[in-house]
Amino acid sequence: MAVAGAAGPGAALAEPLRLLALGDSLTAGYGLPEAEAFTTRLEQALRAAGYDVEVLNGGVSGDTTAGGLARIDWALADRPDAVLLELGANDGLRGIDPASTRDNLAAILARLEDAGVPVLLAGMYAPPNLGPVYGESFNAIYPDLARQFDVPLYPFFLDGVAAVPGLNQADGIHPNAEGVDVIVAALLGHVAGLLDTVPAEGSPDD
Repeated sequence: MAVAGAAGPGAALAEPLRLLALGDSLTAGYGLPEAEAFTTRLEQALRAAGYDVEVLNGGVSGDTTAGGLARIDWALADRPDAVLLELGANDGLRGIDPASTRDNLAAILARLEDAGVPVLLAGMYAPPNLGPVYGESFNAIYPDLARQFDVPLYPFFLDGVAAVPGLNQADGIHPNAEGVDVIVAALLGHVAGLLDTVPAEGSPDD
């Protein structure tokens, strides 16, 4: 496994890579102390794996893909070297038209592409109570966009955690500390692969 951000003679003076986790309450760490939040635990896991990285918490509880699109330029002002894009859960919970969700995510990905920032797209599945027609349309968004923008896809952010009572808080929606650790462990290799695509000199704008 390559150690991102630590190559070259000036490695000791290099700043950590900046990974922006752009998402909703799942990213923000809803209901958890900061020490147990997703971005904190992901940063710890990446550092333990040898990556000199700072994970920026770009999660806003309740945010939809429209909200993420509205703040993408603000988020890019932090000059991230890479982005983990985790949005869409609230679109599904609210039954938002999948075409709108697709358009918003496509616009975010296009903006990141224009900025030269590599992206890992974290997918989401529609709630089953919305029916098969909605589910099929919603669930196709993420693999379709991953192909369109040629970005890596992690198919389901809550894989191994969704609908598992012992890994979620009392609301049955948000992961507890143990659930966060399951998500981080499953995502770690994918995020490491994303960081390995970042040029050794750091930010694409440098």
